[in-house]
Amino acid sequence: MKLHRTLLVSLVVTVALFACQLAVAQRTDPLPSWNDGAAKTAILAFVVKTTREGSPDFVPVPERIATFDNDGTLLAEKPLYFQIFFVLDRVRTMAPQHPEWQTKEPFASVLRGDLEGALAGGDEALLELPLATRRACPRRTSSRANCSTSSCRSF
Repeated sequence: MKLHRTLLVSLVVTVALFACQLAVAQRTDPLPSWNDGAAKTAILAFVVKTTREGSPDFVPVPERIATFDNDGTLLAEKPLYFQIFFVLDRVRTMAPQHPEWQTKEPFASVLRGDLEGALAGGDEALLELPLATRRACPRRTSSRANCSTSSCRSF
């Protein structure tokens, strides 16, 4: 019983020390998971000069806008969003299983490498591409790359 109590106390003390160390690290470094380097230094300098009142680069709180992607970096959008590149690649990869895409827009334009043609259909055409590539391979297939058109279902 005494051994269990000692182990429990040791575990609690270890967790508490780790939590304190983490709290101190976050207070002293606003980006503790980032490696030191030019990018981190530039971002921190930008934040300081745009948030310090009296700075010539000061931006009032209501005017501060930032867009971040899943890992917290600014979303890359040039020449296109990464998600669009992914969908275009999925259309090309799945095309052999969907021969109708050779003549159906916007798929036909994507397969010809004509991005302008693919986007000419507007928002509806742009939305059709990711929806079709999601529906084409249900989650429960053992091999997504080998799913057939007969197994295509929306998930």
